[in-house]
Amino acid sequence: MAQGRNAPSSAFDWPVRLFPSLSLIGNGVLLALCLGSALAVIATSHLTRDQYARLQQLEREHQQLQTEWGQLLLEEGAWSSPARIERLATQRLEMRLPEIDEVEVIRP
Repeated sequence: MAQGRNAPSSAFDWPVRLFPSLSLIGNGVLLALCLGSALAVIATSHLTRDQYARLQQLEREHQQLQTEWGQLLLEEGAWSSPARIERLATQRLEMRLPEIDEVEVIRP
């Protein structure tokens, strides 16, 4: 076996090449792009989950506010009924309907 200049060289022979081959650079770039893409997918998934949780919280709050609004409308209807207002005017303010002889018509 000859170990001179004419010996076949392999990829693991010493001395190591000082300049990496084009395929090695290409593989490194592709690896970096794959890692970047994976990190972007992870970040996007995380943001999507956060936004979906916020959406659900806002929908629950919306439903609670709708329920409260309906209750307030019912309460307003109960407090502003004409029968209740007439009863309060009679009891608290001692108001009454005027008699016919107490009514005066003023003409311009």
